[in-house]
Amino acid sequence: MDKQELKALKKKNKIKESRTDYVYYAICGIILFLLAVVIIYPLYYIVIASVSDPDAVLTGGVWLYPVKVTFSGYANLFTRNDVWRGYFNTLVYTVTGTAFNIVLTIPAGWALSRDYLPFRKLIMTLLIITMFFGGGLVPYVVLCQALGLYQNPLILIIGGGVSVYNVFMCKSFFQTNVPKEVLEAGQIDGAGEIRTFFDLVLPVAKSIISVMVLFYAVGHWNNYIDAFIFDINRNFYPLQAVLKELLEATSGEGDVVLEQMRMATQIKFTSIIVATVPILVVYPMIEKHFGQGVLVGSFK
Repeated sequence: MDKQELKALKKKNKIKESRTDYVYYAICGIILFLLAVVIIYPLYYIVIASVSDPDAVLTGGVWLYPVKVTFSGYANLFTRNDVWRGYFNTLVYTVTGTAFNIVLTIPAGWALSRDYLPFRKLIMTLLIITMFFGGGLVPYVVLCQALGLYQNPLILIIGGGVSVYNVFMCKSFFQTNVPKEVLEAGQIDGAGEIRTFFDLVLPVAKSIISVMVLFYAVGHWNNYIDAFIFDINRNFYPLQAVLKELLEATSGEGDVVLEQMRMATQIKFTSIIVATVPILVVYPMIEKHFGQGVLVGSFK
């Protein structure tokens, strides 16, 4: 069958769509377009407002394009030593904290996926209880104080070391994606539990590890409230805490002068860009593993 005959056959077997179908497609297209605008425009507005004249932003003159383009907001922000120090602190907390989370979460998920784990059902029950019931903030702070973690930057790394939800995602992933035949072959070759985990399990767990890295890294990057709760020294503030203080310092009350309002407007939008760009840069690197890890590792 040549190309023309094949094309004619496809055309003959093609389902004819009615006018109602086209109306339906048009309505769906319009709805999706409006939803895209609602989602994308706020992000676009933040970008153009961050490089626009603050007077134009304050008077509502910025809508579709930058007005009197200026990068003074970024210049003011990056000339501050506390911002650069906050950037460095956040990078340290994110890298070391995420590594700590992964070291705890991945082995825990693998262990719970094994039917022969002693007291497996009891452990799972206790973990599930913690997902619905917690002691609250005050007991948590008291516990950390007793452990010497109050006013200690280490709390920003090891605090909340394990997410039970993430552990169960890993458990489901391992149960679905690690063939029993591979594990049995490893046992026949004399591989113990530790060697099986590192040589047979981890190589097929790249997707779920990537998802866990993204989840935990975003959490560490956006975390700032713990710095205030545990009264961390300002020199160890993460970036988000530094930016929060900058906004509070530049936004006055009632009789605030125009210059303070202009500075607050600049910092508000530029700080959002500065705090968001690193995550936007990292996400594409692990995006290819994200869909598979979430879909396979999710609850059933």
